[in-house]
Amino acid sequence: MTARDARLELISQWLAGLPGWPASPRIEPASADASFRRYFRAWRADGGTRVVMDAPPDLEDTAPYLKVTRLLADCGVHVPAVDAADAARGFLLLEDLGSLPLLARLRASQATGGHVRHAADTADALYGDALGALLRIQRLGRCDALAPYDTAVLQREMRLLPEWYLARHLGLEPTAEDREVFAAAEAFLVREALAQPVVLVHRDYHSRNLMVTRERGVGIIDFQDALAGPLGYDLASLLKDCYIAWPRARVTGWLRDYRARLAAEGGPAGAGDDEFLRWFDAIGLQRHIKVLGVFARLWHRDGKIGYLDDLPLTLAYVLDAAARFPELAPFHAWARRRLAPGLALANARARAAA
Repeated sequence: MTARDARLELISQWLAGLPGWPASPRIEPASADASFRRYFRAWRADGGTRVVMDAPPDLEDTAPYLKVTRLLADCGVHVPAVDAADAARGFLLLEDLGSLPLLARLRASQATGGHVRHAADTADALYGDALGALLRIQRLGRCDALAPYDTAVLQREMRLLPEWYLARHLGLEPTAEDREVFAAAEAFLVREALAQPVVLVHRDYHSRNLMVTRERGVGIIDFQDALAGPLGYDLASLLKDCYIAWPRARVTGWLRDYRARLAAEGGPAGAGDDEFLRWFDAIGLQRHIKVLGVFARLWHRDGKIGYLDDLPLTLAYVLDAAARFPELAPFHAWARRRLAPGLALANARARAAA
């Protein structure tokens, strides 16, 4: 029996011992994420479903998930209710938010040019729900209960790019010039990030982690890595999503509307739209530099090749944002010269090796 099968058998035994569960529960894979966690959908004796998080305790810790669940629930947003927990074995029994991510609805709206059957399915309405939940998080989330998104974290994230994207994926040994240009950009982006108002940051607030539910608004998942950090981060995660792109004018329109709502509620909305947009673009660049490294690492370390399909859009975000800051002109030129040309070939090599 494999280790993964052994975990599934343990889940079955655990569920069978809980009230309302049959002796041999029906269990099916629900999803996996970019960590070592797995998710299963399981059927109760009454036919209702729940989702089991399988977080091997030697690799993952369920405590941060439970902590952030409470923090987000206190904001009045829809996070999965926790029915049962076994921290020693790394199991959580969660409310089932269904199988329809926001991404599917957004792609449908995009494919039809917004001509959808129901007004609630337009991109404006879908993002309105997601941004409404984020507004509650940024206004009500307790930052004092979380670790800071500080210099060390920001730097550690960005340094995934030279190690995993540049060296491992593109096969380019970093030169002295590479290190010099990258270090200057990193220092600039850290300063920009730390200058922003601090809020509760989900850190992966995008369309694959937001579920379309029948009640209580958009369902929020995969939030266990939350920190107290830059206000623009989750906005960039959502509106510069690595899995779907929109015209710049539409994105800035959503951002202006969000800032107006935030300001009306007395939130940290900055001195004006220009400053708010600068926050958004700067921390978005920091995030996408990190994501280039993360997606490359998911293939080269973890064997998850699907994320390579999302590298071109992520790189496009990096190039676009870098071009918007005169201070980053050397980094923008370097990225065009070193990060862009070899991507298609590197992805083709990976697919051939898979």
